[in-house]
Amino acid sequence: MSRAILRHADFRRLWIADLLSQLGGRLGMMAIPLLAVLTLDASTLQVSLLRTCETAAWLVLGLFAGAWVDRVRCLPVLIAADLGRAVLFGSIPVAAAFGVLGLAQLYVVLALGGLLTVLFDVAHSAYPPRLLLPDQLLPGNARLAANHSVAAVIGAGAGGVLVQWLSAAVTIGLNALGFLWSALWLCSIRTPEPRPVPPERPNLRREIGEGLRYVFRHPLLRPLALNSATTMLFQAAASAVIMVFLVREVHLSPSTIGLLSMIGLLGALAASALTERVSRWIGDARAQLLAAIGLGVAFLLQAMTGPGWALAWYVGSTLLAAACIIVGYILQVSTRQRVCPAGLQGRVSATMSFVGWGAMPIGSLLGGVLGTAFGLRPTLWIAGAATLLGAGWLLFSPYRTLRTIPDSHFEPA
Repeated sequence: MSRAILRHADFRRLWIADLLSQLGGRLGMMAIPLLAVLTLDASTLQVSLLRTCETAAWLVLGLFAGAWVDRVRCLPVLIAADLGRAVLFGSIPVAAAFGVLGLAQLYVVLALGGLLTVLFDVAHSAYPPRLLLPDQLLPGNARLAANHSVAAVIGAGAGGVLVQWLSAAVTIGLNALGFLWSALWLCSIRTPEPRPVPPERPNLRREIGEGLRYVFRHPLLRPLALNSATTMLFQAAASAVIMVFLVREVHLSPSTIGLLSMIGLLGALAASALTERVSRWIGDARAQLLAAIGLGVAFLLQAMTGPGWALAWYVGSTLLAAACIIVGYILQVSTRQRVCPAGLQGRVSATMSFVGWGAMPIGSLLGGVLGTAFGLRPTLWIAGAATLLGAGWLLFSPYRTLRTIPDSHFEPA
């Protein structure tokens, strides 16, 4: 079924557009902190603030975006968000060419780009159920998750090499082109998307509250949301310092960082291809639990990275982490789409994203503070231990005894 889904012409267009958007984003994820460290001589705290600016939009806009997306067509939102991000990130190489680029512009671009990313991600998550049949959702989500894997591998390797060959600013310009090309593919989708039926009495606060109540009263979504919040809080803390750690303590060049990351992220490609098989073999509920535990172990291993042969810890940890993130992502999205009524898809998606991604700006700031106060390697140890403990939200929930996710909706009391 995973290959057959690509025979759906408009899903194939969505899949290609998503891949291009993901590739652009991954190039930026590698190039922007390297630009700050190598060109603008940013401190550990200043680098962590870049990620804080990028993800703070989930705290500002996340819940509103879900309620709004449930009222509108998703496809125009996706196109507009891609075009807006192309303009924003395209301004960075232009400013660099005129010699006026500074950290302030990076903060503004990432903050505004983050707002557009929130709208894009919520609409992107709510769109597949409007395009696909229910039995196409798992293979469709697996294909879209494979884009995360491919983009992570190519973006990590190519990003480091391009930064070294072309400069970080030019690499960010390629990021902008990726968003533009994605928008063009989205414009080619022809399947009519019906406008959602508006609520009889529109009330934004009530609609947001319905999404929150559904998630936190649902016996399967609540532990997923809490695990996601814990994981992404400390994943962000580690991500905020890892680039500084690899450049200033392990003394790696951008191309070496990209190559090592690319090798490690091959685990994500394997995971996206094998998630359906693993889900059938051990059950999707058990697979989600094991992925959460594996991610914590991976972040602990990352803290053991060092020069020489100790670089193998970075490769191995990235391999395991990428595989666990992809397995968890595919199964979490499929679980949410299966147990959630159609009229709540956008709000439930936004609530889950708000809880998880909303923790990231706090985690990025926490990573910068911990890295400044205690050092970069101790920060990685703390993040790994806390991520492993976060698997307890699933371990002490129905996931411990379930094998598969029941295919039914749950109405909160």
